[in-house]
Amino acid sequence: MAEIFLGMLVLLTLVFLMMGVRVVKQGYVYTIERFGRFTMSADPGLHLIVPFIDRVGQKVNMMEQVLDIPGQEIITADNAMVGVDAVVFFQVLDAGKAAYEVSNLYQAIMALTTTNLRTVMGAMDLDETLSKRDEINARLLSVVDHATSPWGVKITRVEIKDIRPPLDISEAMARQMKAERLKRAEILEAEGDKTSSVLRAEGRKQSAILEAEGKREAAFRDAEARERAAEAEARATELVSNAIASSGSQAINYFVAQEYTKAVGKFAESPNAKTILFPVEATQLIGSLGGIGELVRSTFDKPEGTVDAGTAIPQQRPREAVRAPVQRPTVPRSGDQG
Repeated sequence: MAEIFLGMLVLLTLVFLMMGVRVVKQGYVYTIERFGRFTMSADPGLHLIVPFIDRVGQKVNMMEQVLDIPGQEIITADNAMVGVDAVVFFQVLDAGKAAYEVSNLYQAIMALTTTNLRTVMGAMDLDETLSKRDEINARLLSVVDHATSPWGVKITRVEIKDIRPPLDISEAMARQMKAERLKRAEILEAEGDKTSSVLRAEGRKQSAILEAEGKREAAFRDAEARERAAEAEARATELVSNAIASSGSQAINYFVAQEYTKAVGKFAESPNAKTILFPVEATQLIGSLGGIGELVRSTFDKPEGTVDAGTAIPQQRPREAVRAPVQRPTVPRSGDQG
């Protein structure tokens, strides 16, 4: 009998000891209540409590958590209805406050975030809600974090997931975006045409400048050539004048005869001319051809038939050998007039 009692006592002792041992998992904090009153927070690890007197109140998750805010229909300041989805990142810093300062912590954070989301976005226009998400996130974070600080909760981030404007507004925005892109394309095309016109004008300007410089250079070269030609002509005139001054009228006759001979020779250049008509004055030239040799010999004081080395003076052909049809002018008689 005593042995049975002793065994039961040992068993009860073991059960009592097991009821007084609590193991807290990592990332959690347990609240310990004594006769229903919060006394301490049990951190992760092994803890001993008094059975039947102390008990575990709540198991509080101390890790950072994500709370999904369901879609909300919000009216903006310009009376546009938009649908908004958001998420909230938070972390419990004080397990006692999170367990006993608010009832249903998750529901409280969700309701607080929803109401402040309506307040913040309801004070903005539709364009601002679509373009200022960072500002909305920052304002929500500040308001919600300040409101949840007495609960021992730290709001780390508030993010807007999606903003859904009405269908007609979406179509209007699409048309507006298309018009803006067409406007930008036309502006770029106009700027391209402007740049092209400027470049073409610059090219024409450079071409005109180069052409003017070329004409100027050509005129300068032409003037220089005329100056050289004038100098050569003056030199030739000077030489002729010196020759005339030294030999008298014989040099003049020689040059005149030479030019006259060149002029007469041009009559025979035409390939279609078979008969050449000489004026009366041409007979004087034919008669003077025989005196050219004597003029040359008398000018240079050389006897007839002698030539310098390397120079040959052609012999004058007899006058009868020059055969050219000569048309003598018909002189009207005095009796034929009238």
